[in-house]
Amino acid sequence: MGMAAVESQFHVLAVDDSSLDRKLIERLLQKSSCQVTTVDSGYKALEFLGIESNDPNALSTSPQEVEVNLIITDYCMPGMTGYDLLKKVKESPAFKNIPVVIMSSENVPARISRCLEEGAEEFFLKPVRMDDLNKLKPHMMKTKLNNQKLEEIEKPLNVAAAAAAVEPEITDSAEVGSKILTLQSELEPKQVHLQVAQQEEQPLGNNKRKSMEEGLSTDRSRPRFECITTGV
Repeated sequence: MGMAAVESQFHVLAVDDSSLDRKLIERLLQKSSCQVTTVDSGYKALEFLGIESNDPNALSTSPQEVEVNLIITDYCMPGMTGYDLLKKVKESPAFKNIPVVIMSSENVPARISRCLEEGAEEFFLKPVRMDDLNKLKPHMMKTKLNNQKLEEIEKPLNVAAAAAAVEPEITDSAEVGSKILTLQSELEPKQVHLQVAQQEEQPLGNNKRKSMEEGLSTDRSRPRFECITTGV
């Protein structure tokens, strides 16, 4: 599959501590033409997103390079529940707009209400079916459109910032005056040299003109040729 096809897919981060449930949700999402990344804990999900967690054993976080359009997570997981992961994502300025869906094998109305109030888009009961996943497309499409609008807004701002960095303005009047004085000091010796050269050339031109006039004068005596005779 080419890179263009991968980039056009919706990217879903699936979180579940059960390997069987992870494989099931991954297969269903791939059938829906989604790109899927699976992790087995809420801490690893935060690590993938680049969100700081309170896990002392977690590796140093760094932002993911792949855009995530939706997070689907199990509710009951050791260490960090799906509800805790939901809160962390919604508290993050960078990821608060990503739709989060909770899954659970237990139908507990209070739990469902609490997750929806915290910002979950959907709450699915396991086993998750294809009909459930079809409900996710509008949420993922909304996220993708919001990201595209954000990129369109940021692009002109980045271009303007780059132009300002290339051509910095001189706002200090003292600095402007210093530059003018420097240019004047560089030009003055050249002007003096030019004036001296012009003065030296003027007498030379007058002398040359005088000598040429003398050569063409009619008052000069003609040479005598005594050895030449003319036959008649």
